[in-house]
Amino acid sequence: MTNSNTHNERIAKMTFASVYPLYLAKVEKKGRTQEELQQVIQWLTGFNNRQQQELIKEKVNFETFFQRATLNPNASLITGVICGYRVEEIEDALTQQVRYLDKLVDELAKGRKMEKILRG
Repeated sequence: MTNSNTHNERIAKMTFASVYPLYLAKVEKKGRTQEELQQVIQWLTGFNNRQQQELIKEKVNFETFFQRATLNPNASLITGVICGYRVEEIEDALTQQVRYLDKLVDELAKGRKMEKILRG
C-alpha cells in the first residue's frame, strides 16, 4: 500500500504526546486501563512506563519515538486494516510502525484478550 509523501511526513511529525491522550480515552471508554495501554506500548516499542512518560514530556514526534524504540520482533505478526489501510501492505516503515501501534490500541479497545494482542 503506497501512501503519499505528504501523508507519511504528517504522521512522522505528529507528537506521541498529542496522540497518547486519544489512545487512553479510547481504551478507557471501552473499560480497559492505562496500565494495559502502557503494556501494549511497551510490548511494541520496549519503552517502560517511565520512559513513555518522559517521551510525552519531551514531546517527541513519531519519527524520533520509533527511532529510539526497539521494535518487538513479532511486530510483523500485526495484520489487518486500520484507518483504511492494511498494515502489512504499508510500504513506509515509519507509517507502518505507527499503524502497528494504532492497531494494537484498537484491539485493546475492542476487548481482545491481552495474550492475542501481544501475539503470544
